[in-house]
Amino acid sequence: MDFSLLLSFLGAAVVLTLMPGPDNLFVLAQSISQNRQAGIATSLGLCSGLLVHITATAAGISAILYQSSIAFAVVKYLGAAYLLYLAYQAIKDRETTAAIHKQRSRPYASLYRKGIIMNILNPKVSLFFLALLPQFVNQEVGSPALQMVLLGLIFIIQALVIFSIISIFAGKISKVVNKSTTISRKINLVKGALLALIGVQIAFSGK
Repeated sequence: MDFSLLLSFLGAAVVLTLMPGPDNLFVLAQSISQNRQAGIATSLGLCSGLLVHITATAAGISAILYQSSIAFAVVKYLGAAYLLYLAYQAIKDRETTAAIHKQRSRPYASLYRKGIIMNILNPKVSLFFLALLPQFVNQEVGSPALQMVLLGLIFIIQALVIFSIISIFAGKISKVVNKSTTISRKINLVKGALLALIGVQIAFSGK
């Protein structure tokens, strides 16, 4: 694959990852409300979920999903419902100090799984890759599917780096937040509202 083409793709990937969206906002919320390790665990989950979308794109499954309004709607509403459930949990956790401390010690494996589920249940990610990856494929140099997988892996690596940086900086804020019960409760409320907003946006947006 042409090196200049890879650089162009990497530049586009970085810009798109830095743009405010469900994934980086979710990482930011988890890092501030808990710590940087929580944000990194969430990031690993989100990036693991990307593997599913990249595989689907390379295999042509995303095109099928896009053509089927029913399949697209089912996945979309499941994703929105899951985000609203997470929002409910976040708002509920603010009610007691004990719940806040329990959330702070929540196993990172749980956050990793949440990241995977959240990403997989967002069909727009598959459509995003379906629109982006073919633009950087050169059919003269090899298998288009293999090239899309390679580009997808590059996207995952840069996304993980950016999400980790976000987690580290947001984690510094969490040290201040977690010293105050009042601030912690407000942060959980903000996180809940943010997740609810993302869920509603996914549910009511078209293809």
